[in-house]
Amino acid sequence: MQRTLLHAKLHRVRVTRAELDYEGSVAIDSQLLEAAGILEYERIDVFNIRNGERFSTYAIRGESGSGLISVNGAAAHKAQVGDLIIICAFGVYTEVEALNMKPRLVYVDEANHIVRTSQAIPIQAAG
Repeated sequence: MQRTLLHAKLHRVRVTRAELDYEGSVAIDSQLLEAAGILEYERIDVFNIRNGERFSTYAIRGESGSGLISVNGAAAHKAQVGDLIIICAFGVYTEVEALNMKPRLVYVDEANHIVRTSQAIPIQAAG
């Protein structure tokens, strides 16, 4: 059996541009792509925290250190400048690979600069 697992997450990055008339994709600061292990043209899923929109597209490399998160093409209807989004990429793993797989999680500040990375989502205490 094969399993599909989260392999990368950019958590609560801020949309800096929304370009309706640009060829589709999400342009992402290359430092963020590298930290998360997301390849250019890799499929990504995007979750908009503000409006609940979810969509799939692909990543393209943006200027390193710019903090760029540009939602382009038709996807620009689903996000506005200033929206907080979560960008995830998934991989398909064998049973053995899945047991040892650790995702690359990247957390940013308000300017989309990396503040920390992790390989586990923290457990939150109930209420």
